[in-house]
Amino acid sequence: MDQQENYGQRPKAKQKLSPRTALWIVAILLCVAVIAAIGGILPRVRARTELREQTQALASPTVRVIKPTIGQPQSDLLLPASLNAYTDAPIYARTNGYLQKWYFDIGAHVKKGQLLASISAPEVDQQLGQAQGELATAQANAHVAQQNATRYQDLLKSDSVSKQETDNFTSQASATSAAVVSAEANVQRLKELKSFEQIYAPFDGVITARNVDVGQLIDSGAAKELFHLAAIQTLRVYVNVPQVYSLGMKPGLTADLILAEYPGRKFPTRLVRTANAINPSSRTLLVEFNVDNRKGELIPGSYAQVHIKVKPEGPAFMIPGSAIIFRSEGQQVATVGADNKVRLVKIIVGEDDGKFVQITDGLDGNSRVISDPPDSIIEGELVNVAEQQK
Repeated sequence: MDQQENYGQRPKAKQKLSPRTALWIVAILLCVAVIAAIGGILPRVRARTELREQTQALASPTVRVIKPTIGQPQSDLLLPASLNAYTDAPIYARTNGYLQKWYFDIGAHVKKGQLLASISAPEVDQQLGQAQGELATAQANAHVAQQNATRYQDLLKSDSVSKQETDNFTSQASATSAAVVSAEANVQRLKELKSFEQIYAPFDGVITARNVDVGQLIDSGAAKELFHLAAIQTLRVYVNVPQVYSLGMKPGLTADLILAEYPGRKFPTRLVRTANAINPSSRTLLVEFNVDNRKGELIPGSYAQVHIKVKPEGPAFMIPGSAIIFRSEGQQVATVGADNKVRLVKIIVGEDDGKFVQITDGLDGNSRVISDPPDSIIEGELVNVAEQQK
């Protein structure tokens, strides 16, 4: 009976979803799809970004930078120098003849006015005698002419002679007086020429060369040097100082002279003058030191070194020598700005000890200098700074 009743009943219909529920289901499905899409895109974007950054990093060179350090307040310069006699003069003959005798040989110390050699010049002696005779004749003629002129001037007062005759004798007296002056000058010239037969030392010094011997023919002029005399009591020391230190070269500056033949010994010197002009070929300033050589320990012409302690003008910074770039534009260094871009800066180099170089212009204490720049580095290039050292 129950079964019959069940067979007679209709099954219940399925319950439908509400519109609101359907919207929520669609929204959830969309979110799931978006999340799935984002989850697939983000890794690819991230990978592309990392690849781009790695490519840029590999394309930009990695450099190490340093900051310049303040240089020493006083620089020690060791510069080559040459020693020269304070006065150095070749001695020539001023008259012709034969060398009669020489009195000093090389190495001899002589005083000013000492006789060095004698020249025999008989022609000059004969010319002097002739000139003296002509002078005597001119004086005699002048004396007679002057007497006649005086006599005629007295007679003219009494109208005993004409004025024309008086003028003639007066003119003759003036002409003969002029002839006397000319003859006297000729005699004096020959006396001076005769005095050149004796060769005297023009200053205190040492004979460094003797180029004549007894009996040798001597010609006047600079054709042949007889002696060479050098004053060595004080020596001149010439030094070429780099331009960067030129402003510190003031008269009175002291330095030490060092010579290989006197190891461990220093000779004090004092700067007395400078050329006041930079040599355009070497960019150096020629300066002169004086050294006392009254003991005769130093020899003119010697090579020496001058040790100068000088403070360069303005601040100076020290950087490794490897940081300097040598190009046609001149010496430069590569610096890195805040944007990690390269700036090429022209510099002026001071002292160089082989490892560190003193920079006197172009840098400051905040500059970031590339310690070992690659040869291909250019202005504005982006670099990676590996490490910054002081």
